[in-house]
Amino acid sequence: MGRAAALLGAPRLTAFAALAVALGLYYRFHTSLPNTSTWGDVAFLAFVLIPAVLALVYLALPLCTARELQLVLVAIAFAILAVLLHEADLNTLADFAKLGAMAFAAFWFLNFFEALSWVVLVACIVPWVDAYSVWRGPTNHIVHNHHHVFSTLSFAFPVPGEDSAANLGLPDLLFFSLFLAAAARFGLRMFATWVLLVASFGTTIAIAVAWNKPGLPALPLLSVGFVLANADLLWRSLRHDRASAESSRR
Repeated sequence: MGRAAALLGAPRLTAFAALAVALGLYYRFHTSLPNTSTWGDVAFLAFVLIPAVLALVYLALPLCTARELQLVLVAIAFAILAVLLHEADLNTLADFAKLGAMAFAAFWFLNFFEALSWVVLVACIVPWVDAYSVWRGPTNHIVHNHHHVFSTLSFAFPVPGEDSAANLGLPDLLFFSLFLAAAARFGLRMFATWVLLVASFGTTIAIAVAWNKPGLPALPLLSVGFVLANADLLWRSLRHDRASAESSRR
């Protein structure tokens, strides 16, 4: 705990604690808030709730430099906690435990990426896999036939004044954390990356509502957001890697 506090620093810890309290109050009392229109709900999710929840990952970002064993143990601990909280019907707390599990799993997984080009490759591949899964693959089957399974394997963003919620799948949270941690590790634009990654989720929800779809793949726009935030830096890095590879062959 002391090492985590040292990595985060007092300002981040204070901001994290204040945000956690604010989110706790919202999740506890959101049904008592005024009920707005559908597009009012979309705007609230896109510009307030989703950024607030995912700001927790941004504030915890310095922890991605912890030792690999520590990261994987914390990820496992959060996953076990999520299961226990779900079994106890404490679904809101379970959701935040899932977020912690995905964030620390992504921080740990990033240690296997030896170069930024690997992250770019992932950003190019996962949108196609996600799109297939949502439209024709297992995610489509789960959403339409086993909605309770999807709820278990997702994070809920409740709508103010209602019992309904928008959900993001756990892989979406995993790759959000992976791209954000990659921005920190490889010297990219961390805040701009966070902004565009968060905006991609809000945009995906807005498109789903406009098209009257029960769900859309979130990873395509997430990957686009990562690339757009750092396009020039990614291009420079890829050119440098290519030049280094050519010189090593000579």
